[in-house]
Amino acid sequence: MASRVVDKVVCYVVDGQRLLVFTHLSHALTVTGVQVPAGTIEVGEAPAAAAIRETLEETGHLARVIRELGSATYDLSPMRDEIARRTFFQLELVEKAPERWTSGEMNPSTAGPVEEWECWWMPVTQAHVLAAGLGALSGRIVPPPA
Repeated sequence: MASRVVDKVVCYVVDGQRLLVFTHLSHALTVTGVQVPAGTIEVGEAPAAAAIRETLEETGHLARVIRELGSATYDLSPMRDEIARRTFFQLELVEKAPERWTSGEMNPSTAGPVEEWECWWMPVTQAHVLAAGLGALSGRIVPPPA
């Protein structure tokens, strides 16, 4: 049986030479890894609008799209019988954010308990460590002019 294809966005929120990432507070780093805001595009939603929505939902901060970086697919099996067709965006926050803060999701896609994570900034040059193929197009991030 073929895996279902689901359209998703991946959000590289950049501040100078830093990338906004998060790690889960209730799951081991070895299970969830370092992540960036990402999620499913809703029916009728434009990918860029989904990127802004996902960033707000997952970080609590409003962002604007700087550029679309391209697309890639990622096979989520054996965890889930799904092929993620991802559109990657570079964004920037509308207002400054702290160095670290806690955020979370009230209705996680797993329909399980509330998830919380710690958001923080890492050097863009370390984006290769992102989990589950989220770093696939990080080499396309263009830092803003100094």
